[in-house]
Amino acid sequence: MEIIFATNNQGKLKEMKDLLLDLDIKIFSTSEVGVNEEVKEDGETFFENAYKKAFFVASRTDKHALADDSGLCIDCLNGEPGVHTARWAGEGADDLSLINYTLEKIKGVPQKERTACFKSVLVFVFPKGGHQVFEGEAKGCLTEKPQGKNRPGLLYDLIFQPKGCDVTFAQMNDGDKNFLSHRGKAFEELRQYLFRMIG
Repeated sequence: MEIIFATNNQGKLKEMKDLLLDLDIKIFSTSEVGVNEEVKEDGETFFENAYKKAFFVASRTDKHALADDSGLCIDCLNGEPGVHTARWAGEGADDLSLINYTLEKIKGVPQKERTACFKSVLVFVFPKGGHQVFEGEAKGCLTEKPQGKNRPGLLYDLIFQPKGCDVTFAQMNDGDKNFLSHRGKAFEELRQYLFRMIG
């Protein structure tokens, strides 16, 4: 089976390949199959954005397509930034700007009130129509400063400390992070589904 992952985010692509390593599946990014158009993520939910991206790629390639939309939801900010996670410091903001903007928004908030969660929604679209949805969530809190080594495209790992841990995602190895992460949990649901599907 071939699956087109509707992303050019190398961090997400590596995570997906690692998580589905034991299955007989070839995974390609959109640029690898010549789909270079950007799909505007203007949905009001993670599902809407993920479905829109996956449907677009499936319709262009006539292959199975997968897309995820995920984000950081900060409790003391009423769930912000949510679906705006990648862009809430403004279009084109670099990783450092996004991190600094996030920390500035919760500056002075006591540690026990810096709770947050990462949410991820995966949508798997079939070439001839129909789809499946897989979801994952990781609860934790935000640190006061970046800690660890940044993975490409996964900048919030530097300030997110999962519940029950004393290190951030960015301070974990890939295996530990994938076991605990929102995307890892959603991909595990997908992996089990694909295992049953391909036998």
